[in-house]
Amino acid sequence: MTSSEVEQGVMVAASEPPRGNRSRYAFGCAILASMTSIILGYDIGVMSGAAIFIKDDLKLSDVQLEILMGILNIYSLVGSGAAGRTSDWIGRRYTIVLAGAFFFCGALLMGFATNYPFIMVGRFVAGIGVGYAMMIAPVYTAEVAPASSRGFLSSFPEIFINIGILLGYVSNYFFSKLPEHVGWRFMLGIGAVPSVFLAIGVLAMPESPRWLVLQGRLGDAFKVLDKTSNTKEEAISRLDDIKRAAGIPDDMTDDVIVVPNQKSAGKGVWKDLLVRPTPSVRHILIACLGIHFAQQASGIDAVVLYSPTIFLKAGLKSKNDQLLATVAVGVVKTLFIIVGTCVVDRFGRRALLLTSMGGMFLSLTALGTSLTVIDRNPGQTLKWAIGLSVTTVMTFVATFSIGAGPVTWVYCSEIFPVRLRAQGASLGVMLNRLMSGIIGMTFLSLSKGLTIGGAFLLFAGVAAAAWVFFFTFLPETQGMPLEEMETLFGSYTANKKKNVKSKGNEVVVEEQ
Repeated sequence: MTSSEVEQGVMVAASEPPRGNRSRYAFGCAILASMTSIILGYDIGVMSGAAIFIKDDLKLSDVQLEILMGILNIYSLVGSGAAGRTSDWIGRRYTIVLAGAFFFCGALLMGFATNYPFIMVGRFVAGIGVGYAMMIAPVYTAEVAPASSRGFLSSFPEIFINIGILLGYVSNYFFSKLPEHVGWRFMLGIGAVPSVFLAIGVLAMPESPRWLVLQGRLGDAFKVLDKTSNTKEEAISRLDDIKRAAGIPDDMTDDVIVVPNQKSAGKGVWKDLLVRPTPSVRHILIACLGIHFAQQASGIDAVVLYSPTIFLKAGLKSKNDQLLATVAVGVVKTLFIIVGTCVVDRFGRRALLLTSMGGMFLSLTALGTSLTVIDRNPGQTLKWAIGLSVTTVMTFVATFSIGAGPVTWVYCSEIFPVRLRAQGASLGVMLNRLMSGIIGMTFLSLSKGLTIGGAFLLFAGVAAAAWVFFFTFLPETQGMPLEEMETLFGSYTANKKKNVKSKGNEVVVEEQ
C-alpha cells in the first residue's frame, strides 16, 4: 500500500458512510475460524456417552477409562505447544487447516479401533488437533475483528465447542440404539466428516492482518482490514497501530517491505515472554495462566465428560435417562454460551467473569452437598436431593457458560502484545489442556477418595479462590484496541486502570 493510496483512503473515509458488509465479512471470518471448535466439542461430548459402551466392549478398568477420557487433553499439549510457532511460521489460516487434518485422521483411527492401544493412538492424533484448534481460533478471530465487536466475535470458538458437545450428546443417544460393538465406533468415527468441509471452507478466509504486517505485506494487510473495519478510516488507523506495535516506521508505506529487526518466526519471543519479561508482560502472563487454570480446575470437564456417571450417582438408574439428562446439559450449556457471547461487549469481561465464578461456586456447593446427602443415605430415594443435584448441574454449566467459558478465550487472545500473542496464548492453552486432562483422568479416583460430593466441594473451593483472583488481578479490557492493551497491565491491581470511551468509530482512552 503506497502513501498515495493511504492519502486517498483518508479522503474517501471522510465522505464514506459505514458499510454493513464489512461487519458481515468479519462475522463470516469468525464463523469459519471457529467451526474448528465444533469438531473439538463433538469429540469431548461424544466420549461422555461412548465411554459407557467402550468400557463394556473392550473390558476396560476404571483407571483405563479415566486415562482414555482425559488423555486427549494431555496429548493436546503437543499441538498447543507447537501452534504458536507454527502459526507464526505458516500463518494463522493454514494452522487452522492443519488442525482440521489432525481431527480427520484421529476420528478415523478411533472409529476403526479394535483394541485399547489402537484407540489411544487415535486419541493422540486427535489431541494434537485439539491443541492447534484451541489456540489458533480465538487468536485469529481477535486479530481480524474490530475493537467494537472483538469480544462478541472472539467468543465464537466457545459457542461452537458447545454446539459440538451438544451434537456429541445427541450422537450418543441415537447411536446407542445400535449393537454395543458398533455404536461407539460410529459415535467416534463420524467426527471425520465435518473436518473435510472445514478444511475447504477455511481456505476461503483471509490471513490475519497482524500476521501479514509482521511479514512486511502491508498492502495485503490493509485489504483485510478494509474489509473487516467499520470504515476505511478505521482500517487505516488499525494498520498504523499494528505497524507501531510491530516496530515499523510510519514512513514505510509500500505494499511489501522488509520489516526492521524482523522476528516474525518467533525468534526471541520466549525470552521476552518468560526469561526477561517487562512488568506488563509478566502481569499479562500471570493473568492468562490464572484464568485458564481457574476455568478447568473448577471442574467443568468433570461434568462434561462424566455427566452420565454423575446422574447415576444422583439416582438416575437407566442409561437412557442418563443420556437424556446429559443432552439437557448440552442444551443448557449451548443456550447460555450464546447469552454470554451476546453480552460480553456490553457488560465487559471482568463483570461476566466475576458473576460467572460466583454462580459456579454456589452451584458446586449445592451439588456437592446434595450428592453427599444421597451418598450417605443408600437405599433411600430422596427426591429433593435428586432434584437438587440435577438442577445444580444445570445451573453450574449455565453460569460457567455466561462467563468463564467464553471470556477466558476472549481475554487471553486479546491481552498479549502482537509479537508475543501466538506463543503467549499457546502457553495458556497448554495449561488449560493440562488441567483438563488431570481432571478427566482423576475424577473417578477422586470421587472414590473424597466421595463424589467431596470432589465437587473441592471444585467449589477452587471457584472461590478464582473469584478472588479475578477481582484482584484482572483489569477490564472491553473496547480497548489490541495495540493499547499492554497499558492496562503492570500494577497488579484491577482497579487503577484506563477509561475507554467510544466516539463514533473511534476509541478514546482516558487516564482515570
